Amino acid sequence: MRVTKVSVRRTCAVCERTLLQGEHAYRFSPDGVEFVDVCPLCQEVALDYGWAREGGPMSPVLTPRGRRRRSRWAQLLGGGNGETKPVVPEPVLRRLSESEAALVEAADLFNASLFTRTVQGVARALGSPLVSIVPLSGVTGEVVLTFAWEITWYQYRIVPEAPQPVRLEERGSDLSEIEAAFTSWNAQLDESGRVVPDVAR
Repeated sequence: MRVTKVSVRRTCAVCERTLLQGEHAYRFSPDGVEFVDVCPLCQEVALDYGWAREGGPMSPVLTPRGRRRRSRWAQLLGGGNGETKPVVPEPVLRRLSESEAALVEAADLFNASLFTRTVQGVARALGSPLVSIVPLSGVTGEVVLTFAWEITWYQYRIVPEAPQPVRLEERGSDLSEIEAAFTSWNAQLDESGRVVPDVAR
């Protein structure tokens, strides 16, 4: 009888490198529901992304549980499940332009993600950041969300219809590294640490 070896191909969810046979991987949850493998070199990056490590504490309040699979307008018409409070009340949302509504949706998606813990933690240490929300051209509805302090900055990409809509794109320590297109400071953190865009109320 011939014995064949069945191998399961595992990849790191951060760098997408194929993990070697026998290589230890850490388990992280990007969305608070499912777990993915992360290689030892990328575990710090996963923590920076706001992913929860298996066996570590997870905050049920910040767990999105896939509630953002529907668009903002579908939520308006169908009602939400109330897991997170929207940054703009529904009557105001109905009056917003399409570009303003995109800013609000991006803020709501970020506020429902685990990345809020990183930003709120830095804000506790360094004070309120400058906040910019910039929609990119294209059909995906992709938005760039930037947080900047004097000595550090974080930039996130938000794609509303993606399975994992929020991801850390870049970070740095010098504000001059931020492209000028992303420095129109048009949002802020409120007292509870939520991103709130500056739109007409």
